[in-house]
Amino acid sequence: MDGDPRYSIGDLARRTGLTVKAIRFYSDRGIVPPAGRSPAGHRRYDLGAVARLDLVRTLRELGLDLATIRKVVDREISLPEVAAAHAEALALQIRLLRLRRSVLVAVASRGSTPQEMKLMHQLAKLSEDERRHLIDDFLRATFRGLDDAAFTGIMRSMTAELPDDPEAGQVEAWLELAELSQDRGFRDSMRRLAEHHTAECATGTTPVPGPDLIALVRDESRAALAAGLSPDSPEAGPVVTAVATRYARILDLPDDGELRRRLSARVGDANDPRRERYLRLLAVVNGWAAPESPAPALGWFLRALRAHPR
Repeated sequence: MDGDPRYSIGDLARRTGLTVKAIRFYSDRGIVPPAGRSPAGHRRYDLGAVARLDLVRTLRELGLDLATIRKVVDREISLPEVAAAHAEALALQIRLLRLRRSVLVAVASRGSTPQEMKLMHQLAKLSEDERRHLIDDFLRATFRGLDDAAFTGIMRSMTAELPDDPEAGQVEAWLELAELSQDRGFRDSMRRLAEHHTAECATGTTPVPGPDLIALVRDESRAALAAGLSPDSPEAGPVVTAVATRYARILDLPDDGELRRRLSARVGDANDPRRERYLRLLAVVNGWAAPESPAPALGWFLRALRAHPR
């Protein structure tokens, strides 16, 4: 046997650790063909069958299908090509498993209803292009028909890009952000913000230099907070008047009760907690530093505005 080795299926089973049934299965499908037959008609295998079976077992453990394995052992395709393709497929499976795990974690932590779980599961299964389209649709609805040049940078800064190998927290943040982007009330609020900004840029007879209105409100209110001013105090009145005067100049309107109501609605939309939540989730998904909350400053100004009407 040493000069012309011929092994029975039982011999191969003992040498490879595979079952007789498995070896017969691979042999029947031509993956490990016999080298010949015994006088009694039993299959006999050579040393090459041992090597092929070792390779087959390894590839099966890696999850390759039988058709691919046959091409590898028959050298129709190279092992490195198969390994590269399989590694890519496994990477996709790993990402999908992470997405599903994050859905389950989110459901467990939020006490979601079956309907919410179904929605999150659907969101988790979206492809990269589908995820991008979902957010792009929200941004287009927000800025459609407005000055493209003015909002191109803003749209880019509000686009969520889930990395190829996201952490669980990034996936959970993306799921919540995707849900938020479909919130009709939030969409309407963001649309009003964009329209207000466009109107402020287009209205008025003389350009007004300086920061935009919300930036001005934020800066003035932060200074008042740092100084310890109460929004109900008399000292808060000049802060409101300074902002209202600038807003009146931007719109080329008088500083009256109507303008201050309009100003209140403008700042109120900017202070929408859903907007702040979107930006925080966006930072998590994109791996950015967490943004500073505008709520304390904008909230202070809204209270001051109510306390000091025109």
